[in-house]
Amino acid sequence: MQFLVLSRRRTDVFPPETWTPELIEAEGQRVRELYTAGIIRTIWRRKDMPGAAIVMEAASEEEAREAVASLPLAKRDMLEVVAFTQLEPYPGFAPR
Repeated sequence: MQFLVLSRRRTDVFPPETWTPELIEAEGQRVRELYTAGIIRTIWRRKDMPGAAIVMEAASEEEAREAVASLPLAKRDMLEVVAFTQLEPYPGFAPR
């Protein structure tokens, strides 16, 4: 199953000094691990605010949510999941 996760960094709650280079690197490392494992399929930075749009592949919604929860920013409650939804194939590409 594929899932779309739209997140935002909670910059309104956490001051700039809490967003350390080490924390951001740890977040990037965990994203690389999830990508290598085939869980994160694609990820984009949001242009409208700090955050990400992620397409994930998981056997269940629980597994996908656990992957998001494993991110260092999520563990510190510095990440808000704005949208989380399962995706299905677009039927317009099917043969007629």
